[in-house]
Amino acid sequence: MRTNRTLQIVVIANMAAISALLYSTLKFPWPFATFLDIQFSNLPAIIVGFALGPKSGVMVVLLKTVIKLAIIGTSTVYVGELADVLIGTSVVLVSSLTYLKYRTYKGALLASVLGVITWVVVAVFANYFFLVDWYLYLFFDNDPAPLIAMMSNIPGINEDNWMRMYILYAAIPMNMVLGILVYGITFLVYKRLAHLIDDLNEKFFPKKYKSPTTTADELEPNTQ
Repeated sequence: MRTNRTLQIVVIANMAAISALLYSTLKFPWPFATFLDIQFSNLPAIIVGFALGPKSGVMVVLLKTVIKLAIIGTSTVYVGELADVLIGTSVVLVSSLTYLKYRTYKGALLASVLGVITWVVVAVFANYFFLVDWYLYLFFDNDPAPLIAMMSNIPGINEDNWMRMYILYAAIPMNMVLGILVYGITFLVYKRLAHLIDDLNEKFFPKKYKSPTTTADELEPNTQ
C-alpha cells in the first residue's frame, strides 16, 4: 500500500500508542506460569506491517516499548520488554515480508502461519538460551526454586526437569495460542483499516496519492 509519508507517521504513532495501551492493560496470566501474560500489544504492529510494510510494523513495536517504559517503567528489569521486542520484530518481519511478496488471500494465510511459527520458535529459543537465565540472575540470585513455585500447576515439575517442563507447558502452548489469536484478529480487522488508510490518502493527499496496486480486498478469498 502506497501512503503519504505524513499519514504513514500518523498511523504508526497512533498504532504504537494503542499497542502500548494493550501492553499495559489487557493481559491474562498463563495458568502454568503465572509470570507470563497473554497480551495483545503486537497486534497493532502486525496490522501495520501488513498495511504499510515491515519497517512501519517494526517501528510500532519499538515505539510501543519506549512509550510503555517511559510511562509505566518495567517490573521485570527489562527482561519482559526484551522478550517482547525480540518476538514482535521477528513476527512482524516474517509475516509482513511474506505478505509483501504474496499479496493475496493465500499469501496472507501463509504469512500468518509463518508468523505463528516464528512466534513460537523465537520465544522458545530466547527463553531457553538466555531470557530465563537473565530473569533468575536478576530476581532470584540464580536460584530456580522461586520460579518453580510459580509453575506449581505443572504436574511433576521439579528441580531436575523444570526448564523442559516450562518449555512444554508454558513457552510453546502460550505463544502458539497467543499467535493464533493475534493473527486471527488481524484477519478480522485488517481490511477495514487498510480501506480507512486508502480513504484518508485520497481525502487529504489527493494530488500525491496513487491508487495502490494491491488493496485490502486481496484478503478476500477468491471464489471464482
